[in-house]
Amino acid sequence: MICCRPSRRDLLRWSAVVAGASLLPVTDPERVYAAAARTGAVRAVDLELVTLTENSAILTWYTGVPGTDDGLGRMKPAPSDGEVEYGTHPGRLTQRAAGPADTPYHYVELTGLEPGRTYYYRARSEGQVASATPLAFGQAAGAPRADGVYSFTTPQPPPGSFLFSVALCNDLHLGETVAGLVGQLPWIKGIEQVPGHPPYPEVMARALVEDARLRGASYLLAAGDVTSEAEPVDVGRAKTLLDGFGSYGRAYLVARGNHDRAHEGAAYASCSPGQWQGHDCFRDGFFVDDGPAYFTHDLHGLRVIGLDTYDKAGDGGDAGGLGKDQYAWFESTLKENRDQPTVVFGHHPIFVENSPLAITGGQSIEAGQAISMLRAYAGAPGVFLHHAGHTHRNQRSVFPLAPRVVQQEVGAVKEYPGGFTLLRVHTGGYALNFYKTRGDLARAWSERSRQELSGWWPQLSLGNRVTDRNSVMHRDLSGIGRP
Repeated sequence: MICCRPSRRDLLRWSAVVAGASLLPVTDPERVYAAAARTGAVRAVDLELVTLTENSAILTWYTGVPGTDDGLGRMKPAPSDGEVEYGTHPGRLTQRAAGPADTPYHYVELTGLEPGRTYYYRARSEGQVASATPLAFGQAAGAPRADGVYSFTTPQPPPGSFLFSVALCNDLHLGETVAGLVGQLPWIKGIEQVPGHPPYPEVMARALVEDARLRGASYLLAAGDVTSEAEPVDVGRAKTLLDGFGSYGRAYLVARGNHDRAHEGAAYASCSPGQWQGHDCFRDGFFVDDGPAYFTHDLHGLRVIGLDTYDKAGDGGDAGGLGKDQYAWFESTLKENRDQPTVVFGHHPIFVENSPLAITGGQSIEAGQAISMLRAYAGAPGVFLHHAGHTHRNQRSVFPLAPRVVQQEVGAVKEYPGGFTLLRVHTGGYALNFYKTRGDLARAWSERSRQELSGWWPQLSLGNRVTDRNSVMHRDLSGIGRP
């Protein structure tokens, strides 16, 4: 999770956020998935409307054995069937869609939906109606009705002709072994992979590459924290896994996160000296021409600006920032072609709203520079999207200083909700849709890691609104061509 190292005052403030939570010890759970028997007694929970496009919807949920505890505070997995009944009237759910059977990790996709229509649905496993993930400030499964029925309305598609898709992702954390740690907060217990399973960052990175391609992405942008602590072996492993999507510099691009910063110590001694400190193994792995870790790239007329939002000295736990040279380059680059359609991606958000984790002080770019960046966006009408990670959540924000720019924070690859956002570019606008990764091991880990923060993690990471995960915008992007 977030790396920040808060002060003693922050620790006290954090205690109020999680006061009353049942803090369960993390133990090595039994390998229940392989051994689980169908008992006929299951409970279906954590129903979520993850993805909503003009013609499809994706629903996920979990089935467990009532009265059991896997050591993390959730029911032990219970493999079962999974079915969604749906229709355009709450009393006539006449259509059916099924997901893979004999799994506790259910993933059902409804296809062939009509744009602009309201649909009603109910999800079941072994005849049991699935209940939604409870969100204190939002709705996880759509608008609730009686008898476990929920509703959603499909959007209209972006105007114009489809051009291409780009997978937006972040926070792979290759090399990490314990998830859910928040700095040095003493009461937070981490979650480890089930013994005998592959390392979870590799499971999730492989699933990212596979699903991004299957969902039609032609390009991929990874917005930082590609590694856990930028050790050479992890940088190399990250590159190998991402190379499965395509060639670096053509099919995919990466930006540096605070975890990818230059480090001190013997493990880094073989790498080039860092600009600010230590040795910079991440730069050696992805920026081998000795150039800066920020850049521009052209995708058929779409300008992509990649930022290094930890261009500074530090331990990774403070606010992000662009160094003096990079910031001057950033403003100059925006002014060169003010009207060119532009996507900016970098690890830290410009500003973070609606997050109790903001008390740690390291959630976004330093406030003064963030305001300057928004003013620069206001003077560059072509900028329409700023993709950020770091918060490990789905959140769509628009700020008054730059009302034409959407800031899209994307949930982490490496843990619940575990996926990526697909940017679909049309000549008259664009869509953003979040997808959970679908592989068996990926779904298992995603559900296991939802127990971070003693089960509070979905409250902070899924996204309170469907529009935090799925949105459509009208925008003149006719200057962009096809691959």
